[in-house]
Amino acid sequence: MKFTKKSDGGELTIALSGELNILAAPELEAMINDSVKDAASLVLDFAECDYVSSAGIRVLLATFKSMKADGKSMALVHVGENFMEVLENTCLDAVFDIW
Repeated sequence: MKFTKKSDGGELTIALSGELNILAAPELEAMINDSVKDAASLVLDFAECDYVSSAGIRVLLATFKSMKADGKSMALVHVGENFMEVLENTCLDAVFDIW
């Protein structure tokens, strides 16, 4: 999995490429924790992400909870059909801001 960060003012965008699996999830979590401190909002771009495991979803939920507690926002963009189906089946589509 590859991650690409882009900061635009207070918005941090992280583009994910590959599979967000049990091996990549801790790396993403560490990157988010190190990078989001100065950001008012976080956008996670899934345009090039082929797969998201339950470990990846756990990182997304933990990040969402942390961002919300700090009064910050988080959005998921370019979510593929398969991942969107998982989000819908688990009712997480009502939790996350998905563009």
